[in-house]
Amino acid sequence: MPIFVVQKHKATHLHYDFRIEKDGVLKSWAVPKEPLGKHFKRLAIEVEDHELDYANFEGEIEEGYGKGTVEIWDKGDVKIKDWGEDKIEFELNGKKLNGKFILIHPKKFKENEWLLIK
Repeated sequence: MPIFVVQKHKATHLHYDFRIEKDGVLKSWAVPKEPLGKHFKRLAIEVEDHELDYANFEGEIEEGYGKGTVEIWDKGDVKIKDWGEDKIEFELNGKKLNGKFILIHPKKFKENEWLLIK
C-alpha cells in the first residue's frame, strides 16, 4: 500500500509538506496552512519529487533552500482512486488525516498551483 506523509516545516514561513507515494517517489506539495478540519480547501504548491526515504526525515535543514526544522505531522497509507493530469483523488488513513481528498489543478492557476480539498 502506498504511503503519504505530511511534514511540518518551520522554514522562512511555516508550511506543511504534503507528500504522496507514486512510482517509487514522493510527489510533493507545499501547503501554507495546516490541512486539518472536517472540510477545507488549501492552496498547494507543487514542488520537486523526493526519495521515499525522505518520508521518515525529521530534523534540521542547516542551509540553503528549505533551511529550518522538519517534523512528521502525520503519516499513513494512501489509496489512490484516480491520478489524472489535473486531478488526483485519494483516500488517506493517517492519525490526523482520514477520508476522501482531492488535489485539483484549476486551469486559471499557475502551473505549479493546486488546491487540496477535503
